Amino acid sequence: MRSDERRLKVLQAIVQDYVHTREPVGSKAIAERHGFDVSSATIRNDMAALEEVGLIHQPHTSAGRVPTDRGYRTFVDSIAQIKPLSSAEKRAIETWLEGAADLDDVVLRAGRLLAQLTKQVAVVQYPTRARSAVRHIELVPISQHVTFLIVISDSGAVEQRSLELGMTDEQALDLSARLNAVFVNRAAHEISEDALGELAPSERGRAGSIVAVLKDVMTDEAEERIVMAGTANLARTDIDFSHTITPVLEALEEQVVLLRLFAEVTGDLAITIGSENNDEGLSEASIVTSTYGSSGTARLGIVGPTRMDYPGAMVSVRAVARYLTRILGS
Repeated sequence: MRSDERRLKVLQAIVQDYVHTREPVGSKAIAERHGFDVSSATIRNDMAALEEVGLIHQPHTSAGRVPTDRGYRTFVDSIAQIKPLSSAEKRAIETWLEGAADLDDVVLRAGRLLAQLTKQVAVVQYPTRARSAVRHIELVPISQHVTFLIVISDSGAVEQRSLELGMTDEQALDLSARLNAVFVNRAAHEISEDALGELAPSERGRAGSIVAVLKDVMTDEAEERIVMAGTANLARTDIDFSHTITPVLEALEEQVVLLRLFAEVTGDLAITIGSENNDEGLSEASIVTSTYGSSGTARLGIVGPTRMDYPGAMVSVRAVARYLTRILGS
């Protein structure tokens, strides 16, 4: 084994042991626990090299070392394959999420589940209609002069509007079919009366009113929301922060901070570690997020100390995101 390969394995061993024990890791412990076919002296030299490039550091005068933010980043980037969840864990996630009654319930359940799986603070961003497309449209006459417009978006949101339009059941069924044929899978900016093509004079006024309301529903710029769960988990990791967990709690209270952080990351699975977070309150925290939903623009994830089980966090976050996408798309 080349020295650079061995040093990466030493770093991986230090991260794994430190996450598990919370204690600085020494060369003797690495040699005993991980079966390196070299002497403790060689491992000490490897640790000195890792410290020289800023991947580990000595927190006090003991012989042990702990990872730095750069060390955690190198460790995360070296993870080639994420261990999949067991069949029992997959069934538990699916059963828990499928029991949800509506979008609010499924978002809440996803947050609680993620907090339980990772023992960290879970954050789930609501999917917004501004980023969504139409999944289904239905017109339901309820009286001689009033018709309900029901719109389901691909985010799973269901909206209902009351229109002062009279129509028969047959007219409502026919127009619903036409609206679905034209507007399903279209986003707000693609919705216009012109898309319906030629209309009979008797249909134009009614169709125009319905399309205007449909566009309003899909462009409803309600304030972006997030749901958090497991904030109490931070109390169990208080020792992992140099002074206090207060800055992290304050950052979590500012939803705009989390929404901005979610917007800044890219990719299906994203991890920001310590100083990589553009917020001072989260400079000692790590954030693991994944996109979810058919449009892939909403995110969910966890916030915790940099000393966290990254492989476990990654698989849990990605699994919940995938099941949430499946539930909302069903």
